[in-house]
Amino acid sequence: MFCTQDSPVREDSPVRGLTCVRGLTCVRGLTCVRGLTCVRGLTCAPVSLQKIKIAALRMYTCCVERINYDQFFDSEEPKLLLTMCLVRMRQEGRAGKYMCRYIVHSMWEDVEQRSKIMGVDATHRKEALKAMTETFYAALFGYDEGVLSDDRVLAAALWRNLFNCECEDPRQLELLVQYVRKQMQFIDSLNGEDLLLTGEVKWRPLEEHNAQSILKVATPTYNDTGL
Repeated sequence: MFCTQDSPVREDSPVRGLTCVRGLTCVRGLTCVRGLTCVRGLTCAPVSLQKIKIAALRMYTCCVERINYDQFFDSEEPKLLLTMCLVRMRQEGRAGKYMCRYIVHSMWEDVEQRSKIMGVDATHRKEALKAMTETFYAALFGYDEGVLSDDRVLAAALWRNLFNCECEDPRQLELLVQYVRKQMQFIDSLNGEDLLLTGEVKWRPLEEHNAQSILKVATPTYNDTGL
């Protein structure tokens, strides 16, 4: 049985033990007819859009809750970590790009819920979210360009966004450049299929005492349903 253009496609509808998702690139190269692609192969546990959403939420959580704020310079690190996650997941084709969209969606959902808990009224919340959106995408563009460029471009992005154009000690800026390069090397070493299934990222510390440990990536554990 194959998926066809006229076949109804649901997020959780398995076909021969796999889940077909319209427009998502194959993780293991098994393609259905007429442009519908399978997220996992026949021998793997099926991955649906819902599982990718759960993984995206977990990855967002890893960016905002697994941070040593006492060790870091300020609360801007989540934006930086989110940027690195988005750069990494875009390498996983359309499935990765879908996950990127939901990572950002999870962030705005979290911001809105936190603002409600803080008692911010709807009018001020709307204005604040508009300002935060502009700031976030400006920082995202700068970090994205820096991560994909040389150290000078990355240092400039960190100086503008993380240090707010004020950095009296250039050694801190140098440390941050090394930190970003180290994290990108680490997250690039993680298996793409595992990231799509779990969204699990254990970030490296700001100062690495054992540089070789970055090369020893632990395999994540999850059950047969990918959770």
